[in-house]
Amino acid sequence: MRYFLAGVALFALIVVSVAGFRGGLSRKPPIEIFPDMDRQAKLRPQTGEGFFADGLSSRTPVPGTIARGQPHLEIPLNTGREPGTTNFVEVNPMPITAELLARGRERFTINCAPCHGGQGDGKGVTSKLGMAVVGNLQDPRIVQQTDGEIFTTITGGKNLMQGYGPNLPIADRWAIVAYVRALQLSRLASLDEVPAELRASLNQKP
Repeated sequence: MRYFLAGVALFALIVVSVAGFRGGLSRKPPIEIFPDMDRQAKLRPQTGEGFFADGLSSRTPVPGTIARGQPHLEIPLNTGREPGTTNFVEVNPMPITAELLARGRERFTINCAPCHGGQGDGKGVTSKLGMAVVGNLQDPRIVQQTDGEIFTTITGGKNLMQGYGPNLPIADRWAIVAYVRALQLSRLASLDEVPAELRASLNQKP
C-alpha cells in the first residue's frame, strides 16, 4: 500500500509538472498533442486565395446542389410525379433522342444489367449466383407502368432493390427509363408499330 501511494503521488507530480495547474499562468506555449486540430489548413470566407483562377476563397455551389433543409423543387423532372399530387407522370419529360438512348444504354449496362440482364428479362449475372427474385422488365405489369413510376423505382428502390437516387443524376435516371422502353419495344412491339418503310427490312435475312 505504501508503494502504491508513492506511485500515485509520483504520477500526480509528473502530470502537474508537465501539464501545469488548471488555470495557471505561464509564458511557455501550451503543449499541443494534436496541433492540426488548432491550426487547420482551410480557406477563410471573404479572403483572397491564389489557388483558384478567380482569386476568391468563397466558392459557389456545384450546379444542382441542394442545401440541407432546402425544399426540393417539386417538378415532374425531379420527382416523376404530377405537381401537388401522388400521381406518376405518364411520359418521360426528357426529349427522346439518340444521344439520350445511348446514355441510357450505358448507364443501364453499368447499374441495372447485373441484376436485370442485358435484355431486361431478369436474367442477369446475379440470377446465376442464386438471387431468385429479380424483376423482369419485359413483364406486362412493368410494361404497363408509367414512365414516372419506373423513374421513382430507380430513384428510391423497391423490395430488395436499392435506390439509385444518390448514385445517378436525374437526367441519367430518365435516360435509363427511355432505354428500358426501347428494350420493351424490341421484344414486345407488334409489326403494326414498325414504320411502313422499315417493315421490309425486318424480313430480310442477313
